[in-house]
Amino acid sequence: MKHQQLIQQLTLEEKASLMSGKDFWQTVNIDRLNIPSIFLADGPNGLRKQKAAADHLGLNESIKSTCFPTSATIANSWNPIIIETAATLLGAEAVAEKVSVLLGPGVNIKRNPLAGRNFEYFSEDPYLAGKLSAAFIRGVQSQGITTSVKHFAANNQELRRMSIDSVVDERALREIYLTPFEISVKEGKTKAVMASYNLVNGVYANENEHLLQEILRNEWGFKGIVVSDWGGINDRVSSLKASSELEMPTSGGQTNLEIVEAVKNGSLDGKVLDEAVDRLLTLVFDTQESLKNKPSTFDIEMHHLIAQKAAEESMVLLKNDNQCLPLKEHQKIAVIGDFARELRFQGAG
Repeated sequence: MKHQQLIQQLTLEEKASLMSGKDFWQTVNIDRLNIPSIFLADGPNGLRKQKAAADHLGLNESIKSTCFPTSATIANSWNPIIIETAATLLGAEAVAEKVSVLLGPGVNIKRNPLAGRNFEYFSEDPYLAGKLSAAFIRGVQSQGITTSVKHFAANNQELRRMSIDSVVDERALREIYLTPFEISVKEGKTKAVMASYNLVNGVYANENEHLLQEILRNEWGFKGIVVSDWGGINDRVSSLKASSELEMPTSGGQTNLEIVEAVKNGSLDGKVLDEAVDRLLTLVFDTQESLKNKPSTFDIEMHHLIAQKAAEESMVLLKNDNQCLPLKEHQKIAVIGDFARELRFQGAG
């Protein structure tokens, strides 16, 4: 283990505490051993970091950041270069705000047209989604922080997503639903993966050893950490055995006690906990080092220009009745509806 000497100095309770957040967005710090806290923040098309009173839904005031085109939009460009360029700037904004883990990209397949977060995902095509995700990851991680590709796996609808069982045979699972993640790991080199809420073939994704151990780690060679979706832990000890390191947000100490008790009664091997702590500490120290002595500002206007260029490259003309386009000089356009007055920058709607 990379941090074996440090881990030997941690108490069992301290090791367990590192396995969940200290609040909505930050990991636990242990000052006596100089283990810092790191900040995780959404999202795939613009940094969403709250100023002070953080809440899970992001309803409170957030810091200003660039709104880049959504994944569904920018995928229409078929241009990994513009995606990597935009993601590099997104990573720079995260660094300026001392964010170590950017929670994205989302690479779930658009199986259901009613899925409320389809705007956040690249494509129905596994290969395209994977290639564009890898470009996004390279861009963000070029700044020294990490992405957390999500939601692993088979999270293809929002209705009852915390309880639904995605039943899928092995061939379809691998050829369709896992392919974007595989490309994200092997080509993008993401350092974090977010496990989904749902069950996959009867087992919660966070506890699914077939997904997390056999495929993600053993087959694909993933060395980073697995983080839960927010509030997505079902059985903390089982998820830790399956190699899901970080539970977010804080459990208020409840699941820490479950881990401690499991180690004491022998139902959880202490080596499993130590290895999970080691992987988490690697991410913490690596990303924190990248944040040192970095500027706390960025060129807003330049970022806006790149975001605009990405949007322009992503526009697709489907129909041009009566040759309305291109518009003539001084021609007027009517914008009708609520959004004519109140712009909506986030997804949904």
